[in-house]
Amino acid sequence: MGLLRLLVLCTLAVSCTTTSVPLKVPSHLPFLLRGCNDADMLAMASSVLQDINNDLKEGYVLSLNRVSAVQEHRQEGLGSLFYFTLDVLDTTCHVLSKKPWWDCEERLLHEQVYGKCKALYYMNMPLRILYLLAYNCTLRPVSRRKIWRMCPDCPSPTNLSDPEVLETATETLASFNKDSESGQYSLVKVTKASNQWMYGLSYFVEYLIKESPCIKTEASSCGYQPTHYGPVGICRGTLRRRFEVKLVNINCDFFQSQAPTPRRRKFTVYQRNKKPTHSPSKDVLSGSVQYLHELDDEESQEMDPAEAFPVHLDLTTNPQGEPLNVSFLFHGPMIKKLFVLPFPKEEQRSAQCPGKASRSNPILLPP
Repeated sequence: MGLLRLLVLCTLAVSCTTTSVPLKVPSHLPFLLRGCNDADMLAMASSVLQDINNDLKEGYVLSLNRVSAVQEHRQEGLGSLFYFTLDVLDTTCHVLSKKPWWDCEERLLHEQVYGKCKALYYMNMPLRILYLLAYNCTLRPVSRRKIWRMCPDCPSPTNLSDPEVLETATETLASFNKDSESGQYSLVKVTKASNQWMYGLSYFVEYLIKESPCIKTEASSCGYQPTHYGPVGICRGTLRRRFEVKLVNINCDFFQSQAPTPRRRKFTVYQRNKKPTHSPSKDVLSGSVQYLHELDDEESQEMDPAEAFPVHLDLTTNPQGEPLNVSFLFHGPMIKKLFVLPFPKEEQRSAQCPGKASRSNPILLPP
């Protein structure tokens, strides 16, 4: 009897320790090509882009222009990995606003930034898990030469270090503070700037603001005092000059205080899961966004499409795939690993891809 009890105790001890699910590498790992206009793929792409925006710490919210390609790699007993290629556009919402991209206004053509994102997205329908594993985006402003041919009088981008840009931000914010019925605000940084000739040179700026320690009655003598608070809103100011007269226009949008969106969540018809209590594995991947200069006509003709928008998300070069630990997404002691394959090439996509673009102007579509 004592020997039996010892055996039971040993068995319980072993069962309570972390074990690993045996990895069975399939002999062939083909991708399932999915249609870019399929309703379920569009819904998932919307979720992918929202997760990308939630992860960004600076810049503007990106909106979905079209699904360029999507491939599915089914995992044995663990759902599917989706390889998305998305064409995206800039919006007027700053990422700190935490607004969903579908609630943001797209920019006018002459000030648009467009690009391409690749994302690796994990879905486990039985466990209702949707998770962005990795992403990479490359963005460029539209060609000023092409815009000039279409609209010679449209505003042109301006260097953010231009003294006139700082003057515009300073004077428009002073006007806002003067009319403010609450607190005072100070400049954090300018995020966009352009100018245009309209009966004189006009400047248009966008900049982040934060709460100032000054009160309105002492604003003129307070001067700049750094605070420990982050940006609370974004302002769009205009300074127009007509002869000796300065015309100022200012509009500010304040961010809503929101808790970070959990990366792991259930489908929208269910209540969201709580964030995992234990630390994610070191294998958890992250994302990045790179901003490149505009492409002029000569560069776009000479440059290979892959070089024009170098979006790389090759997590492995092994054609048979490599394991990725995603145990943090699951409850229980079992180690869960997915097989990650090299990102599919552009030609490996469905005949229904790329999908329909919300803005089909060729200037806004990456090659």
